[in-house]
Amino acid sequence: MRIQRRQFVAASLATAAWPLVANSQSLEKPKLSIAVGGKNLFYYLPLTIAEQLGYFKAEGLDVTIVDFSGGSRALQAVVGGSADVVSGAFEHTINMQAKGQAMRAFVLQGAAPQIVLGTNPKTMPNFKSVADLKGKKIGVTAPGSSTNVLANFVLAKAGLKPSDVSFIGVGAASGAVAAMRSGQIDAMSNLDPVITLLTRSGDLKIVTDTRNVAEAEKVFGGPMPAGCLYAPQAFLDKNPQTVQALTNAMVRANKWIQEAGGGDIIKVVPESYLLGDRAVYIDGFLSAKQAMSTNGLFPAKGAETALRALVSVDAKLGESKLDLNAVYTNDFVKKANAKYPKV
Repeated sequence: MRIQRRQFVAASLATAAWPLVANSQSLEKPKLSIAVGGKNLFYYLPLTIAEQLGYFKAEGLDVTIVDFSGGSRALQAVVGGSADVVSGAFEHTINMQAKGQAMRAFVLQGAAPQIVLGTNPKTMPNFKSVADLKGKKIGVTAPGSSTNVLANFVLAKAGLKPSDVSFIGVGAASGAVAAMRSGQIDAMSNLDPVITLLTRSGDLKIVTDTRNVAEAEKVFGGPMPAGCLYAPQAFLDKNPQTVQALTNAMVRANKWIQEAGGGDIIKVVPESYLLGDRAVYIDGFLSAKQAMSTNGLFPAKGAETALRALVSVDAKLGESKLDLNAVYTNDFVKKANAKYPKV
């Protein structure tokens, strides 16, 4: 199986040049940029796989991926016009609709958030419950990002408000690890491979783990779509063939991941993703793999679950008249799965 897959990958890379010429003529915007907040995270692994294995090029796309410290920063890039599409958290589409800006998700990367909230054993050796976090410093990838939303949600269930703690942006790589180990923060809401690295070294005690799909659904009360590609509705309307090409590439990446083992992953991702420890990266991948989308489809009740989570943090959202059907579409994904039923 792995030999066949490597042969397929080699063939796809070898033929990537000619589809670029053939397909780009029918694409409205063959050259575009995708903003992402923490590209090295498993949360965004399908994006890296699509890039590294030439799936975007095979669809006639010339994609530039711009990496930011967190999802909220990536969203700002698209809102500001410096990027076309976001690879980010699904819940941002709901927040933006509430603000009068139509954003729509069109292909899913994560079936569960994969975010872990944990405490620092050095600064909180006597931690017993979430209520103990009052007055503490919590590291998140970036303020306003999905890691911040999860932390807010868990705090709210324990009767705490966001203002009861201090949120500090620590990124999603070595800076986050250093902040935890040095005691700059008392807790962290982050993702793999950062979480696995800190857990293995004894520098993090897990409190809430949404890498496990069942636990994620228990925490949120239903299916909680996570990483996805989304863009302004106007972009989808103007560039349907381009959006379809992006979706095709991402669905192929999703399916490749489901067939891949740890050894396959480390041969494809950049060396910098490994944070200096291949074994930890492989462990992190195996932990996160179950929470990744197998086919790119959004669950029917996903938008409702995401809205409930957001309302628990910002009650005003519950007062807004939102059209949850307008924040995502499975139309492009269905066509992609028909084109690529297998890896």
